[in-house]
Formats: sequence, structure tokens, C-alpha cells
Amino acid sequence: MTTITKYLTIIVLSLCVQLISAQETTIKEDQIKSLEEKKEIIRSEEKDQLKAEVEAIIIRLDKGELTTEEAENLKKEYAEKRALNIENRIAIIDNKIELLKRNEDGNVELDVNSSGYYLRIGGKEDENTNDEFIYFGKRDQDKPKKYDRRTTSDLVLAFGLNNALIDGEKLDDSPYKFGGSRFFEIGWAWKTRVFDDSNFLRLKYGFSFQMNGLKPKDNQYFVQDDDLTYLEEFPTDLKKSKLTITNLVFPVHFEFGPSKKIERDTYFRYSTGNQFKIGLGGYAGFNIGTRQKLKYEIDGNRVKDKLKRSYNTSDLVYGLSGYIAFDDIALYVKYDLSPIFNDQVIDQNNISLGLRFDMD
Repeated sequence: MTTITKYLTIIVLSLCVQLISAQETTIKEDQIKSLEEKKEIIRSEEKDQLKAEVEAIIIRLDKGELTTEEAENLKKEYAEKRALNIENRIAIIDNKIELLKRNEDGNVELDVNSSGYYLRIGGKEDENTNDEFIYFGKRDQDKPKKYDRRTTSDLVLAFGLNNALIDGEKLDDSPYKFGGSRFFEIGWAWKTRVFDDSNFLRLKYGFSFQMNGLKPKDNQYFVQDDDLTYLEEFPTDLKKSKLTITNLVFPVHFEFGPSKKIERDTYFRYSTGNQFKIGLGGYAGFNIGTRQKLKYEIDGNRVKDKLKRSYNTSDLVYGLSGYIAFDDIALYVKYDLSPIFNDQVIDQNNISLGLRFDMD
């Protein structure tokens, strides 16, 4: 959420709070008035009960079931019990009234539906800022923050340029188009503070789906011939030729960099917002799909082929990766140590460069 959007949201919700608070004030006043009236009802109920009990004692005295002394003792006992009942029951009412008066703090809670969702404005602070005070969700999940949270999680999104390093050749000599060959990555990562009293070193780990695309130059496409995969010129003019390799990987990075310690009365947190950070590590995983897409024309008719084959791509993938970031945006590079294709005469290794967003 941007700063402007956040402030606009707060302004709108503040207006809602004022309207709702005015309504809640009226409701609280009515509740207090009702409780005051209930105190009189309590006194009347207990006096009526005492009156009935005394009448029962007199009847028993007239029948000779009790002596005068026993009757007086019972009357005294019942009178003391009813007096204590009045005192205790009114004390409960007084406590409710004080609770209502004391909690007129501007916090607002609105039940949204019977399934347990509600909106709360105010009352709690965000772990990294002073002004985040809005919660919407399940009531039973709106819980006090843990004093120390060493592990957090976030969504990881990355994209950029993709190509291949070929053994014995320069990157400039790559048979794949620069700019046309791209990668995309999406995943989820957890970040755990390594040391008890410092957040300088964090361990970041999770899972990601990586889609590495290669677009051949010079009207070429990929051909699989038994255990070999190679480029061959297409018989007609290609509008598009692209091989996409999709991997499920499990990255692990050591993340270095300063952070800000935020301390509150009931918890503390470390924030890396608006801070530089460096991540170094690697990944390993599996190839979960390879597909080649071809677009061309035959006799004026447009043809699109989507060829799903193995193309002898490596089943197991592993490599090195790293990033240099400020706040949530990073320059990201990854390099496959595993070759793109199995059993090739010359190894090709995928390499990617782009932007990475860690959106916590």
C-alpha cells in the first residue's frame, strides 16, 4: 500500500470512525442507563425475596415449628444474606458501568457477518510502523502479537532476461535472442533471524516456480532426435519460436544487511524496510515441464504449435543465485550449474538477470 493510498484510507476510515463512535456513544449511554435501572430492580427483587422468607418464618412460628428465638435468628440470617446479595449483584453492575466508561478510547469493532469476520479500527499497532491500525478478518485470529517473532514470510516475484552460457563460447555468440528470451519466477519464502540479539544475518528459504524461456535466432527451432536436442532451421518463416522450461525449486539464501529494531511495550520486531540487503545462496529442484511454441503461416493460414516433450532437458536442476536489494526491490541473478540438456556434446547452462520483489 503506497503512502498516499494509506493516508486516504485512514482519512476515510476516520470519518467512518467518527460516525460510528457517535452512534456507539449513544448506545453506551443507553446501556449505562439500563444498568442503573437494573440496580433498582435488584434491590426490589431481593427485598421481595426477604419479605417472602419472613412470611414463611412467621407461619412456621404460628404453627409451633419454631421458637421465638429461632424465628428471630432466621430472620436475621435471611436479612444478612439478602443484604449481601444486593451488595454483590450491584457491585457487578457497577463494574460493568465502569468498564463501559473506561473503554471509550476511540476503538471501533464492527461485526460483518455471523461467520466470525469483523472490522477493527484502532487498538493495535503494526509490527513495523506506528500508524497501521486496521484489521479485517476472523475475530479469533485477531490476537496479541508475539513478543519476539524470529520468522516471517513473503511472496517472491521475479522476472527479466534469460539466456544460456555455452561451453567454449562467449555470451555474445549465444544462439538465443537477447531481450526475447526471458524468465519469470513466483514463490513463497520464509526468513529466519540467525542470532538472538542481532538481525544482521537472516536465513531465507522457500519454494519457487521458475519459467526459463529461450528464443532461438535465425529462424531456428529445437529438434529432439533420440538422446540429442539441437537447433535446426525451420522450413518456412517463423513468426515465433520459443522453448519454455518450468522448474519447481527450493531456494536457500543467506541474507546480510542492516535493519531497524522497533520496540513496543508488549513486543519488538526487526524491520528491513528502506534498508540495503544482500542475499547469496542457491537452489535445487525438479523440471516439471518443457514446451516449445511455434507460430508460422502455411498458404496464408496462421498456425500455432505447442509441442510438449522432454527435449532431453535435465530432470534435476540446481544452481547459484544472489540479489542486491533496497527495501523490497532487488537486482537478481541466477545461474544453473546443471546443464539445460542431458547428454549433449557441448553443455549449455541457463543464466538469468532481472528484478526481484520480496513483498512481505
